[in-house]
Amino acid sequence: MILLSRLLRPTLLVLAALGLGGYAWAADGPSLARIKATGVVVMGYRPASLPFSYLDDKLKPIGYSIELCDRVIAALKLQLKLPELETKRIAVSSATRMPLVANGTLDMECGITTHTAERARSQAFSITTFVTETKLMSRRADAFQTLADLRGKSVVSTIGTTSIQHLHAVNEQQDLGIRLIAGLDDPEAFHLLQTGRARAFMMDDVLLRSLQAQVSGGEGYVISDRALTVEPYAIGLSRDDPAFKRMVDEVLAGLYRSGEIQQIYKRWFESPIPPKGINLRMPMSEAFKRVIANPTDTPDPAFYR
Repeated sequence: MILLSRLLRPTLLVLAALGLGGYAWAADGPSLARIKATGVVVMGYRPASLPFSYLDDKLKPIGYSIELCDRVIAALKLQLKLPELETKRIAVSSATRMPLVANGTLDMECGITTHTAERARSQAFSITTFVTETKLMSRRADAFQTLADLRGKSVVSTIGTTSIQHLHAVNEQQDLGIRLIAGLDDPEAFHLLQTGRARAFMMDDVLLRSLQAQVSGGEGYVISDRALTVEPYAIGLSRDDPAFKRMVDEVLAGLYRSGEIQQIYKRWFESPIPPKGINLRMPMSEAFKRVIANPTDTPDPAFYR
């Protein structure tokens, strides 16, 4: 019990800051009711999306998104009076993450999923947890800046992402003749660039920087200055359980208001992270600072520009 109290101390502070110390979340929603009945909460994670959701050297899921979801689970243990609540972790990919949320397999998808209006038709999203932009990575000798620069060339992105959807749409609208290649995940897509099968890799800026930092010879690649799209990340949730979404949002908003999000952010984006001690040296964006000051769950890209 002493150990549990230590683990929950940050969550207790967040709940106090929110005025939720005595608040009883309704357990009549499907997710909360199932969690309370089974004693299990199911989290989806990405195996190789550093620094958000990935496996450490002991094959344990860790990362920024995982830490945020762990804070939610700590709050569940406290509010549902389930100190022994079990967390079941299921690996997901770009292709499987949203179907597993929609069909109820996952209570939370804790990875790198962009909240869009289209996706919100099939699932719900927490308040925004990170804001990034899509850009192009290419060899330093090419240094492509726009999709127009890639007319008639091969470009890779990851299957099931907003990046590949945008790439396909612009390619058709502008008749660029780009040959689209789909990687099964971000590391595979990057490998296709490294081996010369693609001339550029379109993906979220933070993920491109993460991949670049993890490989020998990363300095041989450059990321475009110009952003192509804005991507607000959020935790994926069931569309049919507003009570659970409200609970998740309250915990996240508490981290924002208490200022604890600053330390969490610094831990994953401005400090050496396991297992290799990579430091992305990415200061918090102005867009995310605005989200912290005024939490929102809007998918509208214009809000973040």
